[in-house]
Amino acid sequence: MKILLKSATIVDASSEHHLKKRDVLIEDGKISKIAATIASSAKVKEVILKNLHISQGWFDSSVSFGEPGFEERETVENGLKTAAYSGFTGVAVNANSFPVTDSKGHIKFLKSKAENKAVNLYPVGALTVGSKGVDLAELFDMKNEGAVAFYDYKNPITNANLLKIALQYSQNFDGLVQSFPFEKSVARNGMVNEEVNSTRLGLKGIPALAEELQIIRDLYILEYTGGKLHIPTISTKKSVELIRNAKKKGLDVSCSVSIFNLVLTDDVLEDFNTHYKVIPPLRTNADNKALLKGLMDGTIDGLTSDHNPIDVEHKKTEFEQAYFGSIGLEGCFGALNQLLGMEDTVKALTGLKATFGIGLNEIKEGNQAELTLFNPEDTKIFSEKDILSTSKNAALLGVKLKGNPYGIIANNQLALN
Repeated sequence: MKILLKSATIVDASSEHHLKKRDVLIEDGKISKIAATIASSAKVKEVILKNLHISQGWFDSSVSFGEPGFEERETVENGLKTAAYSGFTGVAVNANSFPVTDSKGHIKFLKSKAENKAVNLYPVGALTVGSKGVDLAELFDMKNEGAVAFYDYKNPITNANLLKIALQYSQNFDGLVQSFPFEKSVARNGMVNEEVNSTRLGLKGIPALAEELQIIRDLYILEYTGGKLHIPTISTKKSVELIRNAKKKGLDVSCSVSIFNLVLTDDVLEDFNTHYKVIPPLRTNADNKALLKGLMDGTIDGLTSDHNPIDVEHKKTEFEQAYFGSIGLEGCFGALNQLLGMEDTVKALTGLKATFGIGLNEIKEGNQAELTLFNPEDTKIFSEKDILSTSKNAALLGVKLKGNPYGIIANNQLALN
């Protein structure tokens, strides 16, 4: 396949063409030529889009699709299509399914569902059997089958010795262990951030302490064992400080923040809308500012949409009964770009590639074409018509978006929305 991108502004700080408008010719999945002007031909598919910008393909480190077991929420096929149209060339798919992805057979199944798709699916294996937190799963076998990390999705590792053993064992094969920062004995049955709004609304709170205690414990264990630890979706000011200090000490720790905890606060809970029931909970403006600073200074390695489709039966109900979770792929870029601006947004959406062992493809001649196509300037309010997922539980509804993903080029395929 031959694709010619016309008048594309290249956004890639590692490229000699950074912020320059160029024609880009792609042949058989590789960038064959970059020039001010490239003549077209009948055998080339020409792509001309308004205010076209291209960057290295975006990567989302925390995506749930439901399949197998919860296909009513989202199938892998529709999830990958949603990811492509949202600008992501790669997604790490959580073990948030039934059965849980805790063996090499389950990893193989996920990979087979993504064969011949434009988006690269990177399976995340469960850290423990059934994500029950008792026995370690088949980490080595799953790693050999293609798992990029090990994570009991949104389930904290309550047994400190289990985390110690996981970090020690995974060093034998360069495995990445994820630990969700959530101390259950403190959080108990809380639903929202424990603060003024939780008290005023009569909703049981999850204190910031629940997250921070777990992070302190995990960092102490990491300092003892060595290994690689990723702390997903931090949400508090103190969490940023703890990880910043750990990195200064030389610990191999990384972390992410979800788009929801950057652009929303618990002030939106006023009408008890279950779209806003997410975990970690929406915090305060002070937390958001600290998270933003942490993302900008590199303490937070990158951003995730934390895409988690929930069927209407378990979302359109009383707040106390509703499941945690929101879809996020569709509005992620626009919400972040409105907050950070184009270059920092691209950096945040590619920053976790190194953590998960995914190669960076500089935009230069001879390299594989793994590109995101987007317009950074269009503005709109995110509405239901913008939702591509099967489930409609979107916390970003009503948020102002700046920029519009057109789609991607990856795996020698062009996927345009």
